[in-house]
Amino acid sequence: MQGVLSGFAVIAVVIGVGYVLGRRGRLGGQGGEVLTTLAFHVASPALLFTTLARADLSVVFSGRLLVTALSTAAVAGVFVAVGVVRRWGAGRTTIGALCSGYVNAGNLGIPIAVYVLGDASLVAPVLLFQLVGVTPVALTVLDLTTAGAKGPLWRRLLTPLRNPIAVGSLAGVAVAAAGVELPGPVMDPVTLIGNMAVPAVLLAFGISLRGSALPLRGGERGPVLLAVALKAFVQPAVAWALAAGVFGLRGAHLLDVVVTSALPAAQNLFTYASSYRVGRTLAREAILVSTVLSVPVLVVVAALLG
Repeated sequence: MQGVLSGFAVIAVVIGVGYVLGRRGRLGGQGGEVLTTLAFHVASPALLFTTLARADLSVVFSGRLLVTALSTAAVAGVFVAVGVVRRWGAGRTTIGALCSGYVNAGNLGIPIAVYVLGDASLVAPVLLFQLVGVTPVALTVLDLTTAGAKGPLWRRLLTPLRNPIAVGSLAGVAVAAAGVELPGPVMDPVTLIGNMAVPAVLLAFGISLRGSALPLRGGERGPVLLAVALKAFVQPAVAWALAAGVFGLRGAHLLDVVVTSALPAAQNLFTYASSYRVGRTLAREAILVSTVLSVPVLVVVAALLG
């Protein structure tokens, strides 16, 4: 349980610092927006590049990754179906679908993988799948349905190649696939810049909480409740059913996929929502509530399957 509690404690402290900064106005009225822009356009692409450039791409073909991909697609599909019926809009529905299945595999998943699962590399398949598969698709949809919807068709089809998050991810995969080891003078400054990503995202999230209404009380209550229910309860349940019933996983392998599926919605989803100016309240509340709920869920999962 140390990994679960320590991971959440780190996140809570940094978000709390951001909230205090926002309350006292230390970064000015645009502090949160500046941090979000920095994370989206500079720090996060650098972090994704350095992470993926050193990754073992063979994990992409693991059976456990297939469980993660199918459970993610299942919960995202449910949210999209409801969003279409309720006419929530393409951008808002995309953010909600991400909040339903895009787990916090980085700053929370890594410490939990170390202390609960005993191996940090076990979270790599989820991280790769989300960075290389889910993120480019989701950001392309956001580009095409918001500001990116303007311009000729050929330019819109090349949207993934213009998005900084997608570019950083794909460049890292290319380096890993080529087996190239970049020299220190190249990687060190990029790594240093990438190290700003997680703190910037968490601080910006904390600043955004200043003056915000309590979650589940505004106009986004329906989408937030749906996203949180899918993320906190349905996704780990689907992952368990697929892993145990379809793929025959048992013991530590079963624990791995269910624990990673039970992680809360990732904080960088708020960065995406803020950058595209769509679904910000939905992302903020879904991340906050799913993070709180994931603590007891992870404890129960670890106790039952550990």
